[in-house]
Amino acid sequence: MPQHSSTALQPPQASEPADLSAADPSHTDPTTQESSGLLRTMGPRHLIMIAMGGVIGSGLFLSSGYTISQAGPFGAVLAYLVGALLVYLVMACLGELAVAYPVAGAFHIYAARSIGPATGFTTAWLYWLCWAVALGSEFTASGILMQRWFPGVDVWIWCVVFAALVFGLNAFSAKFFGEAEFWFSLVKVSAIVALIVLGGAALFGFRPLNSDAGPPLLLTNFVTPDGLFPNGFTGVLVTTLAVFYAFSGSELIGVAAGETKDPSTAIPKALRATVLRLLIFFVGAITVIAATVPYGQVGLDESPFVTVFSGLGVPYAADIMNFVIITALLSAGNSGLFSCGRMLFSLADEGHAPKAFRRVTRRGIPLIALSVSMVGGLASLLSSVMAAETVYLVLVSIAGLAAVGVWMSIVASHFFHRRAFVRDGGDVTTLPYRAPFFPLVPLLAFAICLVSLIGQAIDPNQVGALAIGLAFVAGCYLYFRLRYGAGKTGPRTAVDRSSKIEESEVSR
Repeated sequence: MPQHSSTALQPPQASEPADLSAADPSHTDPTTQESSGLLRTMGPRHLIMIAMGGVIGSGLFLSSGYTISQAGPFGAVLAYLVGALLVYLVMACLGELAVAYPVAGAFHIYAARSIGPATGFTTAWLYWLCWAVALGSEFTASGILMQRWFPGVDVWIWCVVFAALVFGLNAFSAKFFGEAEFWFSLVKVSAIVALIVLGGAALFGFRPLNSDAGPPLLLTNFVTPDGLFPNGFTGVLVTTLAVFYAFSGSELIGVAAGETKDPSTAIPKALRATVLRLLIFFVGAITVIAATVPYGQVGLDESPFVTVFSGLGVPYAADIMNFVIITALLSAGNSGLFSCGRMLFSLADEGHAPKAFRRVTRRGIPLIALSVSMVGGLASLLSSVMAAETVYLVLVSIAGLAAVGVWMSIVASHFFHRRAFVRDGGDVTTLPYRAPFFPLVPLLAFAICLVSLIGQAIDPNQVGALAIGLAFVAGCYLYFRLRYGAGKTGPRTAVDRSSKIEESEVSR
């Protein structure tokens, strides 16, 4: 376990309540953030949909059929329940950190202070690469789906169009990005609600669309010829790994914390709403699909949503879901580019990336960081075509480890942060938001993530990807040690600047 050092986040002292209140940006101008130039323009509504936009994507609309086929109907629901529990644990830890120190690129800065600067550096680059790879994948998948309606238009043309659209949404203003993400996510959520309502009604014997043959009643599909776990519990374990990746993106609330109005109120509200909605939407959708579609008929050849809607008699079900899935992909790309840009901005703020990435426009947008991130996404797209068996495979392998790795970083940061806070005489009851049941919450979350990595190591289909990802992490640590030394934290940090400015605002 990493040892707490002087680089950890320095929490406010119990004898100095004014300093703790200084961490509440409600005492500052709501349109300012540190000395960086980023603007606080987003509210809880935007945070919720940014997180939903990053999470709800092809993992639910396309890959959920694979999950059911591997784990069985009951096993798939169980895997998603474990995933939802893990998201709650991680979000509780992230919430305490983000409210206390609402800065851009939040969780990698927390790791740098609470665990060590090399860990923060590695977390940031791991997360940046994860989303850069995702950008290329989202644009390619969207272009392929567009060929259903425009078969004569090459995929690369749609990739360029969608890349320009997503870049434009991010480059205008943070509030404009958040508003676009709200409407993107609304389309996806509407499709999920329709599936749960119509499919759930059919399971109880109501067929509002007069389909010819309704699904089996209630949960009779859950009992397969091979029992509740047709592929054994190992199938559930392997599926759980994929489910964790499907839930990744919820941590985007932390990335956006530095551009949120009144973080002490907005962030806890957004975290609670996000976890509750993900639980209802993901577990509800998987339950309906597993109970509606026969276990042996789900897979990757068709979206389970199309299968369910077609069976219920929804007209143009395939076209509707094609539109929804394209929207989901663009929404994930929109959130991904936002995350990439803020990570590069934050790395530059720490002195661990070129200073040019800290430059912002009049509207508070780190345009250079966004542009470089978009180039990284397009490079990933090209590698998927030109070097799919080499370069792209390596990138995807690293990205696969990123979600669990970042979650482990968040919960470990919270553990050391809270321990340092109490050790220095802090009173946890004075915290604007605190994770419950400390230290159980961070320890349990870390253990679940670690078990998932062990499961990946024993799966012959995933052990190679794990090895590549771990090699990348080791390379980042080694580079940091050689380039910056063991104790370097960079120039005055985002957390430090935020605290100074907020203190001056309070004293004013």
